[in-house]
Amino acid sequence: MNFKRAFSLIIALPVLLLSASLIIASSHREAPNISADPKADGTDVYAFISADEPNTVTLIANYLPFEEPAGGPNFYSFDDNVLYEIKIDNDGDAEEDLAFQFRFKTTIQNKNTFLYNTGPITSLNDPDWNIRQVYTLTRVEEGRRSKSTVLGKDLSTPPSNIGPKSTPDYTSLQALAIHDLGNGVKVFAGQSDDPFFVDLGGVFDLLTIRVPPGNTGGGIDGLRGYSVQSLALQVPINQLTRNQSTPTDPLNEAAVIGVWTTASRESVRILRDNGEIRNSGRWVQVSRLGAPLVNEVVIPLEKKDVWNSSKPEDDGQFANYVADPELAKLLNLLYGIAVPPQGPFGSSNQRDDLIAIFLTGIPNLTNSGVTEASEQLRLNVAIPKTATPHRLGVLGGDNQGYPNGRRLADDVTDISLQAVAGAVYPLFHPSFTPDPLATLLGDGVDTNDKPFRTSFPYLALPTSGFDSIPHP
Repeated sequence: MNFKRAFSLIIALPVLLLSASLIIASSHREAPNISADPKADGTDVYAFISADEPNTVTLIANYLPFEEPAGGPNFYSFDDNVLYEIKIDNDGDAEEDLAFQFRFKTTIQNKNTFLYNTGPITSLNDPDWNIRQVYTLTRVEEGRRSKSTVLGKDLSTPPSNIGPKSTPDYTSLQALAIHDLGNGVKVFAGQSDDPFFVDLGGVFDLLTIRVPPGNTGGGIDGLRGYSVQSLALQVPINQLTRNQSTPTDPLNEAAVIGVWTTASRESVRILRDNGEIRNSGRWVQVSRLGAPLVNEVVIPLEKKDVWNSSKPEDDGQFANYVADPELAKLLNLLYGIAVPPQGPFGSSNQRDDLIAIFLTGIPNLTNSGVTEASEQLRLNVAIPKTATPHRLGVLGGDNQGYPNGRRLADDVTDISLQAVAGAVYPLFHPSFTPDPLATLLGDGVDTNDKPFRTSFPYLALPTSGFDSIPHP
């Protein structure tokens, strides 16, 4: 394959490139085991050049799907017994070079009440706030000698957004939980509105598209009003790249970083008759996501929990599912779309368009010296900041958008549907003519239910329990 020629076509035909994005969308309840462990269940990963701090990258990993805001009396938090990590591969070898580790600790101020709070919460040390959580953030540098640096300890999280009497000024409470750690690093951990938007009911009702063709609106956002637990980091670019530089040339091998998140639990769990739970043993990875719909839609049931426990360096075992995706067959069966030929990994019919996008990166865009194929969310930090972001990223002429990383407003569902239908296939097989419907597919949900903020952590504030009507 002539990758240089392919890249020139990508620049000339951006509508096709973004459609090739296939699988990066979301990962809510994607595998049998993790569906029973929501506090360790990663839902989405984002990586983008910070809009108001263009010399930094913002990394976001969301956990605990489908938080109904009115879910008291035990409102939402991270799990003290889970090791949450955001990992970085900055040299293309499919192994983590950096990891940012989050460990949480919960305290109860008054054990003689069932209440989450006994009055209005006006600060993060308000005595009326009964159940509090703090965390430690550690940076781990891998290599011949692993190096750990504690970036922050006893960092506060905000309470859940309960309602106008309990959390009367929630905006201020969240602002107090944004921590400046020095050296350009900021961190936030807490509840936010789920930033993913999709007609979830339609997608999983045998891929029902309510308004085909043309993505003309009319879809129902299945995540409207729900919240998630967010881990957000803002880190200077030169603290993430392989040579501690801030590349300005997109072809510089140091310009591309790969990102994914994991959650791990200790291997032994003991349940006691008095209600106590004790954990011990080595850490075992139970959740992983970079491009999450790889697991949700591409990986079959018997391999879903294997995927969650695997490492990017071992992704060759899943290559057949990318090269010969079931989803394309369903689009052909349900809608009669003439999808591209496909077959097992290594065959003449393999979906090499999807393999390049997800296992190696796009040459001259998200591939800089990749030596091992692996699934990661890849970001080229040297692509200039976009003055007017487009929800379709490269498809809309915006090269800083997906599949170059992923921003909160990137409409990855529409991208995924078009890609699997074969919209990008001519870049690798010029004789193939995509079905006319392939570049028109969409779920009719184009934006989040709430606007995103313009400064870190950018996520929208969660809906309060008092105001919660998730599906009006």
